[in-house]
Amino acid sequence: GILNTGAAEGLGPNGDDPEVVADVAKYVSVFGASEMTVGTPYPGTFMVDSRGRVTSRFFEEFYRERNTTANVMLKLGTGLSPIAAVEGVTEHLKFTAYPSNSSVTVGTRFSIAVQIDPNPKIHVYAPGAEELGYKVIALNLNPVPHIRFEPVEFPESEIYYFEPLDERVPVYQRPFTLLQEAVVAGTPETEEALAQLDALTLSGTLDYQACDDRLCFTPVSVPLSFTLDLDLLDRQRVNR
Repeated sequence: GILNTGAAEGLGPNGDDPEVVADVAKYVSVFGASEMTVGTPYPGTFMVDSRGRVTSRFFEEFYRERNTTANVMLKLGTGLSPIAAVEGVTEHLKFTAYPSNSSVTVGTRFSIAVQIDPNPKIHVYAPGAEELGYKVIALNLNPVPHIRFEPVEFPESEIYYFEPLDERVPVYQRPFTLLQEAVVAGTPETEEALAQLDALTLSGTLDYQACDDRLCFTPVSVPLSFTLDLDLLDRQRVNR
């Protein structure tokens, strides 16, 4: 973890300084600093290359949340162990969807990845295309108690020139991946609620409209569902 000094500064002699107040609100709590937060390290992960140089880092804004190694590797483009996936084929593309982790617990930060491979001469729309009236491809997961969904991460798109309408539109024509990051709340209420469950189910749809160089097809909505195991926190002290 990394030591967050904002709480100590907020309780110190300069606690009323506007800059300190702003730092406390941003890095500690909107409700102000407390003795409980002084000296609390915030979890983070550094990725290093073969020469020991830091190539990327991931830090949490809340000390009860934890990025998994599998999630970090997935965000960097490399999966770890094989995970059961949902595979599908439509008239316009094929896809493979899977979670970064097969099990989660209180405070886990994980992702759902959807790898999409459009058929030849087929494209789907990327963010920005909605400004021209096109339907952007989307992964829409249903709300789940105690789960926070972050905005979907889209890869870089390419510009497609549609000559009949003289339009330039952002699209995906080659294989690409959507990443939906999710966080299990790190609260006692969440721990109590998850203790009553055997597994956690996430469901939703992959929504898109595909087009070729002549026409656009009817929008498609493909149902998806994932079941994750739950790992309860071990509160038992180790006898020494």
